[in-house]
Amino acid sequence: MSDLQDVELLPQPGAHGFDGANRKHEMQGPFELPPGPEGFSFALYQSTGVGLSPGHRMHLLENSQVFDRMLEDIRAAKHSVHMLIYIWRPCELSDRFVEALTERARAGVQCRVVVDPVGSEETTGDKDFDQKVEKRLTDAGVEVHYYRLLAGKVLGRLLGRSHQKVVVVDGRIAYTGGFGIWKVWEGEGLKEDNWRDTHIRVEGPEVRRFQVTFAKHWQESGGGLLPREAFPDLKEEGGGCAAFIDSSGRLGITEAERMARLVVAAATKRLWIANAYFTPPNDILEQLEVKVRRGVDVRVLGPGPHHDVPVVRASQRSTYERLLAAGVRIWEYQPAMMHSKTMLVDDWLCVVGSTNLDALSLNKLSEGSLVFEDKEIAAKLEGCWEKDIRHSKEITLENGGRTNPWRRFARRATQFAGHDR
Repeated sequence: MSDLQDVELLPQPGAHGFDGANRKHEMQGPFELPPGPEGFSFALYQSTGVGLSPGHRMHLLENSQVFDRMLEDIRAAKHSVHMLIYIWRPCELSDRFVEALTERARAGVQCRVVVDPVGSEETTGDKDFDQKVEKRLTDAGVEVHYYRLLAGKVLGRLLGRSHQKVVVVDGRIAYTGGFGIWKVWEGEGLKEDNWRDTHIRVEGPEVRRFQVTFAKHWQESGGGLLPREAFPDLKEEGGGCAAFIDSSGRLGITEAERMARLVVAAATKRLWIANAYFTPPNDILEQLEVKVRRGVDVRVLGPGPHHDVPVVRASQRSTYERLLAAGVRIWEYQPAMMHSKTMLVDDWLCVVGSTNLDALSLNKLSEGSLVFEDKEIAAKLEGCWEKDIRHSKEITLENGGRTNPWRRFARRATQFAGHDR
């Protein structure tokens, strides 16, 4: 990297100017980055400690495709299967995973599972994880732990949860995306009860970082250190450059928000965002406005009438008026809940993972996303967009884009829930 000395992060005046008191814990931006992967990688590295590393083979998996591939890998596991899941609830899909893990555990493979109590340990109806899933797993020898058991059910339900979706097989294959182990992910995202989602399968050196993320959650959930064989030497498997950005809530700017800000900054021609809970902080909205003014094709795809958190949808819609006025194009997905968390920049940079663009995800939750350079997958993401747009309604100022008091209130509420400043 001979030209790293030329990399600059240049702050641009925004709605808050350069008032240090107003930006006590905020990144000074939007940013200008040198074009291309090398400049982006160095900017990402100096912001998060992780740059794009070469040697990855990646497969984009839509909707329920991910489970067939994941179960195939689990059934072939020789040493370990590690699953860090936000939502795992009893259903036919859960039964398939229980059967695969049970068979591997009885064959001597070390199988470890961490679930988040808020997403998985509901105690009514078909959401009862502990009796209907956990017992079957532990009886077969699978180790199961809960991440940060709830001492109380008010603040504990909002703050400090793990929203990660990470699966690592033999320390060599990793998955992330929007998936959970529940019936809403069993279909193809074209019916009301089947969510639309996007995931990624990875082989290569960055799988170690996925494994570290699991290990940290495992330790905090009551597990011990993973054995050395859980971290095998990993050779380069393909031509894609990738970085797994693991983020957790803290005072100040998290790695999730740093990543999002830099990905937006990298766009010179195109920035297409598909996000389940699109209600980003004002600084990111400001970045999107700046990009449009500079000729970047900025598009947003969010959930439409089917949404699992209505107040978040109202908050999402509160951002439309200013973005549309700036020239951002916005669509809402119509058949089902749109749960993807992807970003497509120009023709080379992609993001797939669990990170939503809302204050809670960016500031409080444990999240993970793969940021990667891969033109082939970028083309596939473009194809996903084109397909999804056929099932979406474009929003205009005259067609649902105006804000109103309910939307403004919802945005204040969702921003307050996720911010500590």
